[in-house]
Amino acid sequence: MTALTLSTAAAPGLRADAIVIGVAKGDKGPVVAPGADAVDNAYDGRLAGVLETLGASGAEGEVTKLPAPAGFKAPLVVAVGLGARPEKDAEYDAEALRRAAGAAARALAGAKKAAFALPVADAASVGAIGEGALLGAYSFDAYKDNGKDKKNGKAPLAEVTVLGGKPRDKAFKAAVERAVAVSEELNRARDLINMPPNDLNPEAFAAIAQTAAKEHGIKVQVLDEKALAKGGYGGILGVGAGSASAPRLVKLSYTSSKAKKHLAFVGKGITYDSGGISLKPAGHNETMKCDMSGAAAVFAAVIAAARLGLEVNVTGWLALAENMPSGSATRPGDVLRMYSGKTVEVLNTDAEGRLVLADALWAASEEKPDAIVDVATLTGAMMLALGNRTFGVMANDDAFRSAVHEAAEEVGEAAWPMPLPEHLRKGMDSATADIANMGERMGGGLVAGLFLREFVGEGITWAHLDIAGPAFNEQGPFGYTPKGGTGSGVRTLVRLAELTAAGDLG
Repeated sequence: MTALTLSTAAAPGLRADAIVIGVAKGDKGPVVAPGADAVDNAYDGRLAGVLETLGASGAEGEVTKLPAPAGFKAPLVVAVGLGARPEKDAEYDAEALRRAAGAAARALAGAKKAAFALPVADAASVGAIGEGALLGAYSFDAYKDNGKDKKNGKAPLAEVTVLGGKPRDKAFKAAVERAVAVSEELNRARDLINMPPNDLNPEAFAAIAQTAAKEHGIKVQVLDEKALAKGGYGGILGVGAGSASAPRLVKLSYTSSKAKKHLAFVGKGITYDSGGISLKPAGHNETMKCDMSGAAAVFAAVIAAARLGLEVNVTGWLALAENMPSGSATRPGDVLRMYSGKTVEVLNTDAEGRLVLADALWAASEEKPDAIVDVATLTGAMMLALGNRTFGVMANDDAFRSAVHEAAEEVGEAAWPMPLPEHLRKGMDSATADIANMGERMGGGLVAGLFLREFVGEGITWAHLDIAGPAFNEQGPFGYTPKGGTGSGVRTLVRLAELTAAGDLG
């Protein structure tokens, strides 16, 4: 993992492989951002002109490399675009800093140390720069020779030093500690999402959770197939029935002696989704190892809450199963008796995520938490509605839905509030069971949300995050987001826990 430090040293005398500076898009060309004064002075105040000559505009994510000025101990200057220059006296947005730092870190793969001289207004901006750099430096090379990309032959940037921070200041130290904890756990979630399904089945995921929980003093309980059968978890068992890898339900409990509130996070953990008997068509299976992204996000968020010592109780529920076709698989037309006691007619075995979540939601509800948030790569319909970079937020309480949306936007995760139209509920009526797992095709993401709502305990505030779009990036990397697993939802959950601990959420 990339190391993160603070320094008050001047850029010219700092020993590093590169100095990273910011450049913004101004009305008349690129503008050198605050933090790069020493570099600009070394170019006699003409750095903006030099960058423009090299083709730089200051556009978001743009990276321009040039030799460092004479007298600098670092041989390279890396100018990274921050996007539009803020209005007069306004500070650079945290997400702009986060994305710029991520783009620079990616561009510096293979370097041992880079000093980031981006705009630092306060501890929060240091945290954003640090988080962006640590997330941008991420690389998944576990299955490549010598742990590095054979094509490029470059290991991730080894050390990030943020200039302008105050190493001994409590607020700055806390910002660095938070950036490290959240980034390391989010990157752990990315690792899990990127692992091939022949190595990450439900049992293996549960074992990883047990090891991490023990390391961080978190209580863990794992229900195997026998315990699930004894407990009546028909949804999880029904989805996993066709696989040689048995399902698991993992409960992670982080408790604080000073906690006044209790949050429950529930994650969909389909370690591979073939669609079951309702088999997915060719071309739709290759990335289905990512269907456990919700469980990965919940797992990472609980560990991060423990590492940060948040004064809130957080329980994470990982509903783990592999959805495969076989002679023992659940068939379209079968009826499952869920943990809540309700029966569900399965009309489509590829609508399996809602079945495992339903059992976990009811189990979470039994503890009467102050709020439940579930996270899932649930529907292709949500991708059609919001695209590949934005997740949908549904809830049984409008104020809570708004709070979750605001928390997501605050930490830089694109989200959008979605409704739960009552008229769509009728489409899931079944002549055979209490409810069917499918309803109207149009508005399918909302139908899935309505289905989940049926399994939330009465009087409990609940929100549902459908991260189907942003959970797995099949295109090229951008900002601090890599190709592959992204860790979508982790930062939103951590922020919700922080707000709850501070008494600012409900």
